[in-house]
Amino acid sequence: SITTGELLALVHQLNERPEIDGILVQLPLPPQVDSKRILLAVSAEKDVDGFHPVNMGNLVAGVPGPRACTPAGIVEMLKRYRIPIAGSRAVVVGRSDIVGKPVALLLLHEHATVTICHSRTRDLPGVCREADILIAAIGRPAMITGEFLRPGVTVIDVGMNRLDNREDVARIFRNSPEKLAAFDAKGSVLVGDVEPLDVVEKASAYSPVPGGVGPLTIAMQIGRAHV
Repeated sequence: SITTGELLALVHQLNERPEIDGILVQLPLPPQVDSKRILLAVSAEKDVDGFHPVNMGNLVAGVPGPRACTPAGIVEMLKRYRIPIAGSRAVVVGRSDIVGKPVALLLLHEHATVTICHSRTRDLPGVCREADILIAAIGRPAMITGEFLRPGVTVIDVGMNRLDNREDVARIFRNSPEKLAAFDAKGSVLVGDVEPLDVVEKASAYSPVPGGVGPLTIAMQIGRAHV
């Protein structure tokens, strides 16, 4: 029930408090709140998520500063598992300010050759099949099927889609008794943007949903707030 004005006032108060080191805005906000005004109101120095235009500009320029936490977590994951980035062909499916654009820039700074795809990309499956590293962040359940994947690709699934139709669960998970039982118990099942069974058959490395990028995003946020 909060208004844009009320939330702006709270953000301004937090900006002025010296004991507050970091502020993050949990998206999505309620529909009556102007999300862009709220994000712009957060001090660039306390912008844990790296969404402020100053921090986005620093990312473009390669200047140190807060980085978007999910993209930073993706790069950290690739490094920790010693998956080569430099010289690799990276394809990012999705162009959001939260994931798609910043992760493409971070990979570019790591010397990958980066292609950003979206809903109007021609021959999207063909472009994706060129990837050594494929990052799916388009927000459509199980959209990236085996047709999009070349054998040996590294796949990072960023999508978080809640299936509330039992037929969709049965189709995507190929009548998995475990997934159907989970749906019957909870009324929904999470799935990423990548078809989960196809990717297991083709990928050399795969970050699934749930349990993949999500925990790293939180770890990067907490770590940055305590730096």
